[in-house]
Amino acid sequence: MSRPAQAQPPFVPAHPPRPEKRGPFWSGFIGERAKSAVSGWSERAFVEPHIKRRLLGWTVQMPFEPASLKRVLLDNQSNYPKPDIVKKLLAPLIGKGLLSSDGTLWRDQRKIVAASFTPPAVDARIDQFTAAARDTAAQWRAGETIDMSSVATGTTMAIIADALFGGDPSLKTPEARAAIEDALVAAGAVRLSAVLGLPTLAWNGKIRRGRRAQRFLRHTLADLVRARGPDGGDDFIGGVIGELRERYEPGEALALAVDNAATFYVAGHETTANLLTWALYLLSEQPDWQAMLAEEARGTALDGDLSAKLPLLRATLDETLRLYPSVPRFDRQAAGEDRLGEYDVATGDIISIWPWVLHRHRALWDEPDRFDPTRFLGARGKAIDRFEYIPFGGGPRTCVGARFSITEALAILATWLTGWRFEALPDRSVMPTGMVTLRPEGGLPLTVMRR
Repeated sequence: MSRPAQAQPPFVPAHPPRPEKRGPFWSGFIGERAKSAVSGWSERAFVEPHIKRRLLGWTVQMPFEPASLKRVLLDNQSNYPKPDIVKKLLAPLIGKGLLSSDGTLWRDQRKIVAASFTPPAVDARIDQFTAAARDTAAQWRAGETIDMSSVATGTTMAIIADALFGGDPSLKTPEARAAIEDALVAAGAVRLSAVLGLPTLAWNGKIRRGRRAQRFLRHTLADLVRARGPDGGDDFIGGVIGELRERYEPGEALALAVDNAATFYVAGHETTANLLTWALYLLSEQPDWQAMLAEEARGTALDGDLSAKLPLLRATLDETLRLYPSVPRFDRQAAGEDRLGEYDVATGDIISIWPWVLHRHRALWDEPDRFDPTRFLGARGKAIDRFEYIPFGGGPRTCVGARFSITEALAILATWLTGWRFEALPDRSVMPTGMVTLRPEGGLPLTVMRR
């Protein structure tokens, strides 16, 4: 298929305002910056190669040069485990699961779950992905306005429940869905206490709701795991239960099974739902490009390697993740001294990695705020360094579910675009928000029309 030029005039999608200079450290704990990780970034941050700051007793370094990120995430990755404060924030919900563990425990769990996310294993799920997309679209009526953020979340939640947890109905309820949102909001709200080294007290309603949500999710998933018995069963979570039982004492194996159930249930649908939501926002603003993707999808059998079969749609998802990475920030902590480019790293320094800034950095990208999927088709003649584009992380800890997420999003969007057109509402306002993941503030209402 030919590589198209940009179909419409340049489109710069929504991003928060950028002051000329960065504000004082305490401004990150009040106002909009207190509820959105991507608010308050100055213009200078998008041109600087490295930022180093002292924050409440911590030295925080933010590298934006691919060589420095390669050293942290690959070449010297053993020196940069997950920070203790991050583990403290994650522990109430996902304990010592794959996302929050290090060393031997991380390697054991990675090996256990990896078999479920190989290319053949993921491609075998495509019919399941498309069926869920059709079931969702069957409820739409032409001309109605729908919150596609909510729709995307419901669709991916059903897929995760069916694909990884045997379709357990307790994971598809409105209560479970609300609990995930409350738990994620609370995780961002308690970061100030964590940075200060203080107990994460329930000092506001968001945190109290989040605590209740975490307990509800842990209880629900613990019941699911216990009901499976020691052998687990023949699906994803069953395999995890059985493998952990062979490696660990019963009590620890049970706890780790619940930890991983929480990890894959929450992260497994949330990130893909956000990817779908942001892609639909971008396409609703670019109807010609949307029509081109619909044409590509209409003539494609949805099986096998969808990235190869749907190159324009895959490039669109890549560009979506560049502009709106599902996780705008992740952190490491130096276990020993090191050097990143021209900057010394001391033991204990927090290395804060920001895809949100990296993916829009002016030293790395042409017109970085512009929506242009052709940059991922090689249309500009520039190879993209693997450490300047890290929506799923990098190095050994690259997200094990990356192919699952991309294939799921390709199958869902191809199904929806074949039958439906998504139109923006007049005079709408869209702005990314969130501390842990990025969603459009207030949802994403779109008008759906039959194609």
